[in-house]
Amino acid sequence: MYDYRKLFDLTGKKALVVGAGSGIGEAAAHGLAAYGAHVLCGDINLEGAQKVVADIQVAGGSAEAIPFDLRDGEAVKSALEGLDDLDVLVSTPAINVRKQLLDMSEEEFDRVLTLNLKGTFRLITAAGRNMKKRGKGSIIAFASIRAQVVEPGQGVYAATKAGVLQMCRTLAAELGPHGVRVNAIGPGVVDTPLTAPIAANKDWYDAYANKSALGRWAKPHEMAGAVVYLASDAGSFVTGTLTIVDGGWTAIDGRFTPPL
Repeated sequence: MYDYRKLFDLTGKKALVVGAGSGIGEAAAHGLAAYGAHVLCGDINLEGAQKVVADIQVAGGSAEAIPFDLRDGEAVKSALEGLDDLDVLVSTPAINVRKQLLDMSEEEFDRVLTLNLKGTFRLITAAGRNMKKRGKGSIIAFASIRAQVVEPGQGVYAATKAGVLQMCRTLAAELGPHGVRVNAIGPGVVDTPLTAPIAANKDWYDAYANKSALGRWAKPHEMAGAVVYLASDAGSFVTGTLTIVDGGWTAIDGRFTPPL
């Protein structure tokens, strides 16, 4: 009989979380470690990653910090070649330039595209090659609700997140026969360093809070459950999906409540 108590058990698994130095990546690292995984906390901000490692260890988990820059293709390739026992990959880094498309420069376009889309491509394909050889593994990339819905000023960011989703779906189809699962997570509005400029504007902050069914922003730790689910045996038959974690944002039509 199947032991359902082990659905989320990650004991003995090795996970790499890129972007683990803050925000959603930090929460993902804590969540995976809490369920028994040894977590490699990768970040361009090594000091931030080291602090997360220290916090995980204080909580009784196992982790180590490594420098990681998704913009450096050779460094990504080198790092993953040394991780032939990787069970779980989580990719979180992204940047945004909030401008209408007619005002967006090619340099700004390239900057967002290089990290969000090309960087994710480098990472998930490098991990995919390793996992294909082993015949198992779970790849999780953070997309966004912007992969499906947009607003003014989000065009390039949304395009990269739609691209991340479609790359995950394609890789899921290509690696499924080899026992490797690939999924994307689509957060709504999460209180992280990336969204700090919005949080500083009360009207903007409140408008986003009121758009969701729950009437608030998410905290980073509320993304960790989806990560653990997709990394563990609880998600063993889940691949090629976009797991939406948006407080009901995309379920609600418009921003007006009719006077019923």
